[in-house]
Amino acid sequence: MKTLFKGGSVVDVFTDEVLKADVLVSGETIAGVGTYGEDDADAVVDVSGKFICPGFIDGHMHIESSMLKPYELARALIPHGTSAIVADPHEIANVCGTDGIRYMLAASEGLPMDVYVMLPSCVPASPLDESGAVLRAADLEPFYADPRVLGLAEMMNYPGLLAGDEDIFEKIADAKRCGKIVNGHAPLLTGRDLDVYIAAGVGDDHECSRLDEAMERIRKGQAVMIRQGTAARNLAELLPLFAEPWSRSCMLVTDDVRPLDILHGGHIDGIIREAVSLGKPVLTAIRMATIQAARHFGLRGIGAVAPGYRADLLVLDSLPALDIAEVWHRGRKAAENGRALPFDAPAVPEDLEKAVRETMHTRAFTPADFRIEPVKGDCRVIRLVPGQLLTEEMLFTPKWDENNGIDAGSDILRIAVIERHKNTGHIGLGFIRGLGMKRGALASSISHDSHNLIVVGANTEDMAIAANRARETGGGNVVADGGRVVAEIALPIAGLMTDGTVEDAAYENLALRDAVMSMGMAKGVNPFLTTAFMSLSVIPFIKITTRGLVDVIRQEFVPLNAE
Repeated sequence: MKTLFKGGSVVDVFTDEVLKADVLVSGETIAGVGTYGEDDADAVVDVSGKFICPGFIDGHMHIESSMLKPYELARALIPHGTSAIVADPHEIANVCGTDGIRYMLAASEGLPMDVYVMLPSCVPASPLDESGAVLRAADLEPFYADPRVLGLAEMMNYPGLLAGDEDIFEKIADAKRCGKIVNGHAPLLTGRDLDVYIAAGVGDDHECSRLDEAMERIRKGQAVMIRQGTAARNLAELLPLFAEPWSRSCMLVTDDVRPLDILHGGHIDGIIREAVSLGKPVLTAIRMATIQAARHFGLRGIGAVAPGYRADLLVLDSLPALDIAEVWHRGRKAAENGRALPFDAPAVPEDLEKAVRETMHTRAFTPADFRIEPVKGDCRVIRLVPGQLLTEEMLFTPKWDENNGIDAGSDILRIAVIERHKNTGHIGLGFIRGLGMKRGALASSISHDSHNLIVVGANTEDMAIAANRARETGGGNVVADGGRVVAEIALPIAGLMTDGTVEDAAYENLALRDAVMSMGMAKGVNPFLTTAFMSLSVIPFIKITTRGLVDVIRQEFVPLNAE
């Protein structure tokens, strides 16, 4: 089957030009770009006055963070022009081990949006975590035989790498031996330590939050993924990278993005529009989101409108505004008028479906589980940094009264992380500032990266109610206020993903957000996605796991009492 796109203009990502040209597609492949007649094709698509550009590629995202199964995520992303994503399934792998990786591969097979996979490098993220599985190099190596596996995902245990951890170097060696790449994750790493990290084989990073940090990495040969997701939004700070020579080493990624943001703000197309609104060239942004991502991951014949390239095409009504009229994937129409065309969900083997469900293994909780034994003097507090995943340590002198040190009026709340994989009974307790909640509590089985049960509240009674409800639903996000559950979304797939549609998930997340906002949550804070990162013990500077507070730089536990 030959299809001719006649009368339009082509976005050339090799030269940053827009050229008047027809595009001839044969099967899944672009056969020619130039001047063609209707006799050259079996079907003609009139694109007069329109623009044709390559489909967008998200070079780093976690499907689980969308809270959607791969089928539903594809249904949401395809109308936004996304033709491929590079997914790191380390969320589900931390819960279910290799069964989680196999599930994601099976559940994303054959979609009208290509799903490539990077193998989780750090399960758990660090030795300070308690995850549902531990993956060694030998566990990962067989997956490299899958053509959709492109390499080793974000090497977030950079302290372990710098310390010479043998298993880390074995994982990197396996990836390199198989001709694959290694993704990075090393916020604020600089100087000689960064040199060691890059020399080990780590080729990129998506954690740059400062311009000087990103420029140092590019100067030393790394690619920089400019991240603009739901919680971590680095685009504004990194805007100068859209200029030469920096732009040639950059990609656009989302990392973690929620259903409501996809429906209202788009995906990679939304990042491009935002960059353009801030004065950056649309052609530069499109190049970052297409050919540069494809080349970085070794995806030959993808990411451009050119002969021999795969026919992943977007038909745009306008270019600067990026109005997407049609989406074509592998030469077949996949979306039009803002909606994905119907397609079948992949068949997932029964044993894998069973393996990723019923993953909440804890006892029931009481308010006493969230109370701290009073200590003298100042206590360490996790202080949020607005718009970042970084945190800072501050000191606070609690009043050990009936509120057990919680001072919602001063924005000092209780935070707890409960081990939920093996029912060990471990509960890390601390204080957090920056959320703004004046009452109630929230609980979530999404807490990076080990995905234990994280609970934040202004009182221990609502914390117990929220935690118990998350346990009962097989995992999920829950808001409790005044002694009752006021909003929730059940996440029965590994405690991370819903069985519902993207629209259902967006509605339920909106209800959760509204409930938390009514309790005083600070504006601009995504309550669940922000709190989910408070347990990630590899992002500076202070976090909390099931066994207590962690000094991320020193990679050691620290007491709540600062004296």
